[in-house]
Amino acid sequence: MTPTRIPFAFCIVVAVLFAPSLALSQTQTLGTTIGSEHTRNLRQLDYAPMLFEYHRLTTGESRQFFSYPRRNYDFRESFSAQNQPNAQNRALIYLADSVSGHPFAIAASPIFGVDYRGGEVLNDTIWPAFDGGLFIRGYADSVDFDLDARIYAESHTAGSKEGDPRKPGSFDHEVFDVQKEERGGADYISYARYRAHLTLNYAFARLQLARDVLHFGPGYYNNLSLNQFALPYNMLLLDLTFGPLRVFSAYADLRVNSWSYSRDNLNDRNLYAHRYELALGNLTLGMSEIQVLYNENKPWLFTPVIPLFIEKGNYTERVNNGALAFDINYRLFNALRLYGEFYLDDMESPYAVYENKYSNNRWAGMLGMQLARDFLVAQHLLQAGSIAEVARVEPYTYCHYDTAQAQMAHLGLPLGNPNGPNSLAVDWTLYAQFHLGAAQTGGQPSGGSIFAGLHNKWLWKGVDAGSSIDDPYKTVEKRFVHGAPLIYTISPSISYQGRRVSFMGEFTFGDQQGVYLRTSLMW
Repeated sequence: MTPTRIPFAFCIVVAVLFAPSLALSQTQTLGTTIGSEHTRNLRQLDYAPMLFEYHRLTTGESRQFFSYPRRNYDFRESFSAQNQPNAQNRALIYLADSVSGHPFAIAASPIFGVDYRGGEVLNDTIWPAFDGGLFIRGYADSVDFDLDARIYAESHTAGSKEGDPRKPGSFDHEVFDVQKEERGGADYISYARYRAHLTLNYAFARLQLARDVLHFGPGYYNNLSLNQFALPYNMLLLDLTFGPLRVFSAYADLRVNSWSYSRDNLNDRNLYAHRYELALGNLTLGMSEIQVLYNENKPWLFTPVIPLFIEKGNYTERVNNGALAFDINYRLFNALRLYGEFYLDDMESPYAVYENKYSNNRWAGMLGMQLARDFLVAQHLLQAGSIAEVARVEPYTYCHYDTAQAQMAHLGLPLGNPNGPNSLAVDWTLYAQFHLGAAQTGGQPSGGSIFAGLHNKWLWKGVDAGSSIDDPYKTVEKRFVHGAPLIYTISPSISYQGRRVSFMGEFTFGDQQGVYLRTSLMW
């Protein structure tokens, strides 16, 4: 009898699923809030905090909720001078005391970073690029707060297209200023960025004012309704938790055009969003609803019990845009998450969605899985895993009747799936993080860490009408990624995270090449 050959990859999966688990705290984020990845700017010492938040949810026993930004419950304990006597040594300025029995603590840390960025997509080389600022965080009784504010100065060597010089473009797609030598001084780019959170915590309720990005759902790369890779916006949040039930309500102020001189920005574009989650052991069921209003702001919609998909019909159709999404997540063996999301922008009829022929049926779907495990290697914590997702977004999804009105976008980029309408994407990442300090059961590993990752992306992006989020909607026969070429990229990354110093390198090869190197200091 010929022996049965078992694939090596299958052996690895089985070994990871049934390896002994570790009860270790894994929160690495430095602030009061766990939020979106800072892939474009405001990078700190922590690397990929959302990825390891999802890793923690996969390997842990706690309820799985997928609404961000959310509270970092480890912050006060790790930040408190009473629980950690050397906490004040982590910041240049540190103060902790109490007033009438109410404790407070505040810390301020200067941040300095140096970047190098370049590549075919940018058609630009950004070097040298400096940023400096202040990171402030703390708490007072039931209030948590943090602020990361920085000023950037960069030199751009813009490439040329068919022999014509190009103007420098914004790397992070937000507003920046070009300083010209003929006006006095030197040629360089300057701008300022910040993110902030101010939160009032009370038992089951959390009220927050913030500048950040909303992320709804169990996906990491391809969430469909609200996605972490959008650009930051100002928002008001209400987070209610009743045991396994979570209700999350959000209001945000969006910008219509990415060009700051555009008169389109004299108009208002506002976002209202609700998310409802039921976490039943290893199973989480979620529903997200969003509504974008153009010059017709309705604060009543912030009320978390108001069904937006019904209330939408009470306002002018031409200036409001709504969508509904459902998602499911299941955790298996504390090592595997399986999840999916279905997003409905508009529907003529259920049969028409099945037929899927015309643009008046706009929808998107996503499926994913995350495999994750913690290992103890000579008393050092090793967190390793893999995450894979596939997402399909139909033409005209996120669009609206007229350009620059109620599109589900901010500064020209989608609020949801970052690939936009008329796209098919597959993302697959292998990752590992090794903690250099000894790990203690039930505690956070001390010392720095080394991260390594490998991200593969296969993208088909359509070019027909309905492929750009600014395309005005009209009823036509749609063509999903018709004739779209495959864009494949492979991106290895490595980083070192210390208490004061960090280094990260991200490289992209394939059809779109690029490099991003950064060294940063924080005291």
